[in-house]
Amino acid sequence: MNIPPVTRALLERAVNEQHLSGAALGVVNTSGEQATLLLGDAQRIPEQIPLERDDWWDLASLTKPLFTARHVLQGVEAGLFDLDDPLSQFLPELGWMQDTPLKTRTLRQLMTHTAGLPAWLPAYTWGDAETIRARLLQEPFEMQEPGQVVYSDFGYMLLGRVLENVHGNRLKAFPLDEGLTFTPDPDRSVATEHCAWRGRVLRGETHDENAGAQGGVAGHAGLFGTLHGVMTQVKLLLNGGWLSPAAQALASRPAAEGRTTAFVLAQPGWSGGSLCSPHAYGHTGFTGTGLWIDPVRGLGWTLLTNRVHPSRHTSIDIQALRQAVGNTLLSQL
Repeated sequence: MNIPPVTRALLERAVNEQHLSGAALGVVNTSGEQATLLLGDAQRIPEQIPLERDDWWDLASLTKPLFTARHVLQGVEAGLFDLDDPLSQFLPELGWMQDTPLKTRTLRQLMTHTAGLPAWLPAYTWGDAETIRARLLQEPFEMQEPGQVVYSDFGYMLLGRVLENVHGNRLKAFPLDEGLTFTPDPDRSVATEHCAWRGRVLRGETHDENAGAQGGVAGHAGLFGTLHGVMTQVKLLLNGGWLSPAAQALASRPAAEGRTTAFVLAQPGWSGGSLCSPHAYGHTGFTGTGLWIDPVRGLGWTLLTNRVHPSRHTSIDIQALRQAVGNTLLSQL
């Protein structure tokens, strides 16, 4: 298998003409054939550093499916909990001395972003890491009625706390597959943004402020991966082995409007492109990362970019690039 010339041309134009610092593309099919492409730099300011194949990418919200959702589903496989258990069953200190509906929200609602939590709050301004962790469980969130999909990092932060309580370990101590880590070597990492809060270019340091302020790891962000590491996850999702057959089916079928328990489903305007089958699914990360699986077409791919380097405010149209890559791959392969 080879990367189609039209796909290569799209990415070369993005790197050479549209200010995308670097990109890594990996494609695999159900026969096990695969192809990769590396373009651009790991960093452009304050100095230019060429991109290497084994560099660590800040996966941002790919942490949600590849780590948190997968561990929750593994807990279901092991009989540790059920997706319809209430949150308070695992976090007894949640909303202490408060009458909050958050206590009754289920793990499934948190995973599918239907728990009614707010989309975003600047938790990194709440205090030090332990203060933020404590406040997360006591914050009187303005809750909406459950059911409507509102993408919220806070649901996955709480799922991370559930995992910690059930297993008795902080997330940073959890086992990870080869090519994934919470503690990358900064010298072998892809740079993200010159962070206004931290006052420096981030390299090997979690870009997401709310995860960074909690020690670099939370249920919604903090995972880093190499191209090989993310491609391994794509292969397991495409060909089986990511979870048990029953749990993997659950992770890939509809569970809420436009979502599975771990991923986003193909729908009009989604990041995977218009040529995906209705059974395709995937997920993206704010830093410019993403992965997509189309079991009907027999193809999976990941596109890793540092589109926030040196600033999120001068970024290219990453959604259009993702869609174009998906469409050209599916039409040519």
